[in-house]
Amino acid sequence: MDASSGHSPRAVAPQQFGRTESQEVRQIDTQTDFINLPTRMLSNEANMDEYTEETALGEINTVVRSRTSGHLENYELVTFKINDPENPKNWSKGKKWYCTLVVAFTCFVVAFNSGIVTSDLTGVSKTFNVSDEVSLLTITLFVVGFGVGPLCFAPLSEMYGRQPVYISTLFLAVVFIIPGARAGNIGTLLVTRCIDGIAFSAPMVLVGGTLSDIWRAEERGVPMAAFSAAPFMGPVIGPLVGGFLSDAKGWRWLYWMQLILSGTVWLLITLTLPETYAPALLSRRARKLRKSTGNSRLITEAELNPRPLGDKLRLILLRPMQLLVLEPIVLLMSLYMAVLYGLLYMFFVAYPIVFQEGKGYNAGITGLMFIPIALGVLVAAACSPMVNKHYLKLSQRYGKNPPAELRLIPMMYSCWLVPIGPCFAGFPVGLGFILIYNSANNYIVDSYQNQAASALAAKTFLRSLWGAGVVLFTTQMYHRLGYEWAGSLLAFISLACCAIPFAFYFYGARIRKLSRFAFSAEDDTENTAGK
Repeated sequence: MDASSGHSPRAVAPQQFGRTESQEVRQIDTQTDFINLPTRMLSNEANMDEYTEETALGEINTVVRSRTSGHLENYELVTFKINDPENPKNWSKGKKWYCTLVVAFTCFVVAFNSGIVTSDLTGVSKTFNVSDEVSLLTITLFVVGFGVGPLCFAPLSEMYGRQPVYISTLFLAVVFIIPGARAGNIGTLLVTRCIDGIAFSAPMVLVGGTLSDIWRAEERGVPMAAFSAAPFMGPVIGPLVGGFLSDAKGWRWLYWMQLILSGTVWLLITLTLPETYAPALLSRRARKLRKSTGNSRLITEAELNPRPLGDKLRLILLRPMQLLVLEPIVLLMSLYMAVLYGLLYMFFVAYPIVFQEGKGYNAGITGLMFIPIALGVLVAAACSPMVNKHYLKLSQRYGKNPPAELRLIPMMYSCWLVPIGPCFAGFPVGLGFILIYNSANNYIVDSYQNQAASALAAKTFLRSLWGAGVVLFTTQMYHRLGYEWAGSLLAFISLACCAIPFAFYFYGARIRKLSRFAFSAEDDTENTAGK
């Protein structure tokens, strides 16, 4: 199977007559980061060794039949040298941790921006004389942007690197916070929130890739735990801070606070975060070497075997929807994540109903009710490295290709925590969110490997659309069903989703064998044997 069909990206090019290199070689990582390889940007003939190996001389000699002349031609694929200081995976621990904290804080701020406005939607309604449903669109349009933006920004990062996408999108987002804060009518506020949602989606989708760029697989447990907490901590802390801020200063200060935090992370990203994406770094190195040496045969796979534009657009725009519709694993995991995401955003509307309408609390005190969810998220993040160690221990029994279903074990235990939450307290919900979310992401990546970027984009798209929509009917649901039955309904839906990890644990391998997109060990063996 070729790269476009969802299997091993290391298939041999039909016109590539072999690698004639005898130098020392070292794998950059103990596990290939399929999601970080530019498979959507390169043709099926591309060889990914350039991005997965370090070589003594910083090059891989290859012989390729020219598409124009038909003759065999020698090229030198530019690689990182062994222990190359420019390879992000060889950076010092201090530099890696600095980059990790910057991007994790960026992710937190973006998520914070999505939730802080919920603290004073009433103020927006009174200022512009609109209904509560119209004010809720400030959340809905922002979250819709979270689903649409990744379809564009993730591929752009594969083409141009992480840094340009971070800098440009964050700058756009920061600029459009200002007219939102000064909006004279509801239309201006809604348009700016929509633009900000799309622009802010870029950091959310790039952070995981950035961490995979700089950390080796065996080092990644704690950094990924820090990142995984940020998207859930932000929406939880937002109403907590926003409640007291809106009580003191009014709803417009909720936007000025976004400007202060977002401007800070834009400066940090722009001034201090280096490029981390290996293909982009190697492309820059190849251009410099050609200029300094005059050797036009120093090249990268991105220049040697680019994918035609039509194929790129098909993989970027069509493939996520194909996976969502045709793949039961992607569809059901996406639906489960949508339920969790919707539950989180429902809380933004439900908590003011229960505690402000029902108990007479002010916005600040109501914000304190989100603390148990935050504590649950922190405890789950602290447990994530231990969960990862347990997975590595189990996977050693299976050698090179452990079954993807091993990733579901944490979900099978933690899925029961979420149904408890709507009925009793927020702590188990926060605890379950992280463990389930990480398990689902890992399962999708292991199941689809170099199709994982498209699969995750499909998941993000569906999750965000549902999260955006639920806030529009949460008020009516709580008023008509009552607090107790509304919470119970959410618990029942969460309980029904508990069947998903168990179903895939027992039948996932069979489902993947019937798929034309999913990865299987047999495909990897066939492609490797052909090299």
